[in-house]
Amino acid sequence: MSGAPQQLAFDLAPRPALGKEDFLVSPANEAALALIEQWPHWPHHAVVLEGPAQAGKSHLGQVWRLASHAAQVAARDVSDADVARLTEAKAILVENLEQGIGDERVLFHLLNAARERKLSVLLTTRKPPAEMTIALPDLGSRLRAVPRVAIAPPDEALLRAVLVKHFSDRQLSVEPAVIAYLVLRMERSMAMADALVAALDARALAAKRRITRALAAEILEELGHAVDAGAGDTMPSSHSD
Repeated sequence: MSGAPQQLAFDLAPRPALGKEDFLVSPANEAALALIEQWPHWPHHAVVLEGPAQAGKSHLGQVWRLASHAAQVAARDVSDADVARLTEAKAILVENLEQGIGDERVLFHLLNAARERKLSVLLTTRKPPAEMTIALPDLGSRLRAVPRVAIAPPDEALLRAVLVKHFSDRQLSVEPAVIAYLVLRMERSMAMADALVAALDARALAAKRRITRALAAEILEELGHAVDAGAGDTMPSSHSD
């Protein structure tokens, strides 16, 4: 049987860069970044960092963890086994409150211990504690009282920068006109930016096509976004090896 072998597309996710210098700043997130930079001079020992999916909460959380030498735990994994490790640290990072709390009693105890020992606590979540279902009344009241700083949905400038970064992380060179085309038509979210770049990368590699406005239009339509009829292959780009 003859013929050229089909090229295999391997799903090798790019390694995220989580240094402070890698955080892309815009009006949508500058208040959150300012909070992280103000540590250890926070006016309150605990802060809730709130924002939509992939808005940069984990990135800022890791920047803060490295600066504060914080112990880290996912909210859904909080248990008695964590108490000694967490309270012996200089600070505590509790991630993803919206995914559930492993043991509400233990988290309440941790917040009390942190206040008594003057430890800093950063809690991240996609939605404010007031909108969460928390069975333990004391914990619910405590979390609602913690000051919050929010990351807003990304503005156009931030989306453009994020798309460029995602393409660069995948060693893709894409024309500015294609970036502009995507920004004007995509859902304004970090999650969509990530999904778009991943889908474009996979399609371009599998089909041995350049990433053009036409390809961008195809992917946008497949992801449920309306596109105009004038998207042609007029803006070439390349997929770097």
